Amino acid sequence: MLFTVPPLAGHVNPTVAVGAELASRGHEIAWTGPATALTRLLPAQARVLPAGEEAGGAYTELHERWRDLRGVGALRFLWEEALVPLARAMVPGVERAVRTFGPDVVVADQQALAGPLVARRLGVPWATSASTSAELTRPFADFPKVGEWVAGQIAGLCAEYGAGRGRPGWDPRFSERLVLVFSTPELVGTTGDFPPHHAYVGPAFGARPAPPGFPWQRLDPGRRRVLVSLGTLNQEAGARFYGAVLGAAERLADDVQLVLAAPAALVGEVPDHVLLQESVPQLELLPHLDAVVCHAGHNTVCEALAHGLPLVVAPIRDDQPIVARQVVEAGAGIRVRFGRTRAEELRDALTSVLDDPGHRRAARRIQASFAAAGGAAAAADRLEKLT
Repeated sequence: MLFTVPPLAGHVNPTVAVGAELASRGHEIAWTGPATALTRLLPAQARVLPAGEEAGGAYTELHERWRDLRGVGALRFLWEEALVPLARAMVPGVERAVRTFGPDVVVADQQALAGPLVARRLGVPWATSASTSAELTRPFADFPKVGEWVAGQIAGLCAEYGAGRGRPGWDPRFSERLVLVFSTPELVGTTGDFPPHHAYVGPAFGARPAPPGFPWQRLDPGRRRVLVSLGTLNQEAGARFYGAVLGAAERLADDVQLVLAAPAALVGEVPDHVLLQESVPQLELLPHLDAVVCHAGHNTVCEALAHGLPLVVAPIRDDQPIVARQVVEAGAGIRVRFGRTRAEELRDALTSVLDDPGHRRAARRIQASFAAAGGAAAAADRLEKLT
């Protein structure tokens, strides 16, 4: 099995869990993508076959520029400056990896378009790793012109590599044989309305590099505890939001301790009942919490719900508004405005998800659906059948 991934943690993490499960069953596993970045994100023993190394650092830097954009501008930038150039840069290395490694199956992340382009050209079966469910929910239904533009970007890339020949409308984001969706219909809202080759396996959690020592002794047993995180790519855009967070923390000081994952330089001084850390061991921390405030990133949302935690979501761009809508429609949280949230609004939202048992019940219902879906083991089962 050859995993084709971009150099971003949220896209690599599910493949680590699935890869470990496949390796435990005796399969040979490798990853291909920008090697310098991947070696920081993968376990030390992982086999990495370089592809698009020259674009890897630029891709990460582009995402840093992209974080300041919103709406259609962010989408255009993502496709024109990141996804298409990364695909072009990765194709030669992915082709070398496929010819050298000889995989039975290529598992391609939706942002690693080089994987399907090469697999189709060389006749290797391939599966999609859908690290977010947004693309599966007709995201441009209300914006047909935007959808047409995205389709044009895809068609141009396919024509460039001869991948769509004889298959009008062929889309490298979606395998026709297997799409692994790391969520469940209970969250996505597609119950009974998805093709049989879309396998909703739930989140897949694998080993991750541990951040520096976390001060566990500072977690206050006398207060309810809430994690506030904007993920790894959005922290620098959060200065105003962090101000609202501290204002809400002041109003909830008697009852709530916030664990704020953010750069100290952006946040400034914090009161004693706020625990400020540059990074946190998120999976290890979640069992000790009562709720999560985040940007509606797919990974953070699913990790919180996998622990039955309700959410306050403040989406910024890209798939985040779609994921936020899923959370709200499932009843597992409340949405606030990232750019204009005031301390009072955030306080009220937090109070609601902490005090209203309906949000926690909904979160636990999704938690149960995640557990039943099977995670990495279910994904490995489906990949084995593909061979």
